Amino acid sequence: MIAAILIAALLAAAPAQGGSSEHRFTLPSAGEAVATITAGCERCDWGVEGREAVLVRVLVNGTYIQHLLVSRGEQPAPYRILLGPLGPGDHRLTLERDDARSAPGAGALKIERVEVAGYAEGTPEYEWLAYAPFVHARPGTVERFNDLPILAWAERAAWPAKGFHYSVIFTHEDGGTPTDRLMATWGRTTDIEFLYGREQNAYGARREEMQTRGHEILPFRGPRLGGHPLLWVYTDNNMVTDSGPIDAVRFGLAPELVSLEHTSREAVMDRHPWTYAVMAAELRREGRIDPAAAPGSAKIPDPRGFAYLEGCAETDRAVFALEVATTGADNVTAWHPTDRGEPKFRIARSGCFRAAVPLPPGTTVDRITGVRLRAYTRPPAQGEAALPPGTGRVTLQRFNGLFMLDEQYRPGTPRLASDRPLTARGEGDAVPVAVPPSSARNH
Repeated sequence: MIAAILIAALLAAAPAQGGSSEHRFTLPSAGEAVATITAGCERCDWGVEGREAVLVRVLVNGTYIQHLLVSRGEQPAPYRILLGPLGPGDHRLTLERDDARSAPGAGALKIERVEVAGYAEGTPEYEWLAYAPFVHARPGTVERFNDLPILAWAERAAWPAKGFHYSVIFTHEDGGTPTDRLMATWGRTTDIEFLYGREQNAYGARREEMQTRGHEILPFRGPRLGGHPLLWVYTDNNMVTDSGPIDAVRFGLAPELVSLEHTSREAVMDRHPWTYAVMAAELRREGRIDPAAAPGSAKIPDPRGFAYLEGCAETDRAVFALEVATTGADNVTAWHPTDRGEPKFRIARSGCFRAAVPLPPGTTVDRITGVRLRAYTRPPAQGEAALPPGTGRVTLQRFNGLFMLDEQYRPGTPRLASDRPLTARGEGDAVPVAVPPSSARNH
């Protein structure tokens, strides 16, 4: 099989504001093409109204493919996007600044480098690239620079099925869970959604599905660009459908292949720390950050002041929270629960999870001296009798550790990890999860 072939085109000078640039490349064989565009904009800042980003129209051989959102500041950064299926031979990639959709104060677009990689059928990359979805933006999101897709990945379908599931990280969600509850129960305010899956079972039957309104999984029967399904975001919490206006702005992020065994989906953000900076910038611009934010206010303190915790758990008629201990210079220890005293802020799902809790101003990660687990019997569903206290049980199978963000919103190295399984019962005592080695020796 023909291996992936890289063709690099360098731009000698940045195009003028409102202008366009062309990049020619050659593919020796038919396949899926992916462009890595290293670009910035001189005054753009996702956190400042009127300067958020530059939108760039991407055309291949004169045909519109998608828009590129240049949103990560002046320093050029790489953006990987799909160009779709292309035949062998010479091709022309055109990048046009979309003045009508770009922030008026974002300044000039600066393109430092353009690289195009072609992946022929039969190469490993072709398997997941050829069916990655293109996503049309929900009306109003491009205009307000919110809830936009910034990162995509693919996961292999569970054996014995063959195929891939595709997920996308959006900068936020206008609907659904409030900001403070998102941090408590998901450990981030981006919106991470499974959008599309394609798999074949052991008997050869093929299935395609998408996540639509109400998180319902339905068959995909929509149009395609080559093998790529075309999806339309149509709810405030970024669910999709398979039909919509074909002239809507669309994005085709090139997914990376990820394995999330024993870890949460939020770990993908850790691999791309800039996603935390974009997350915080949108919160800042929308007025969702307040140093004095109280639980239930739908606002949060600075994300850099949170402890982020990850583990994998199994819930049995239970919800749970984690509690983080901090020890001050006076050697006084205080405990900070991720639910912040709000029952709705407790984690109500099994599997690998992420949670976050704000710590006192000025707390550094070295002041974190312990973690413990507290379980609660789950509240009754509508029309259901309440379960007796003590019914619920949570088994923490592993604790992957905790970290804080640095000044540039980069996640630190996880601390206090433990692979010791433990169980907490509803309304019972908190169960210690992890303490620093020095503390463990003192007990």
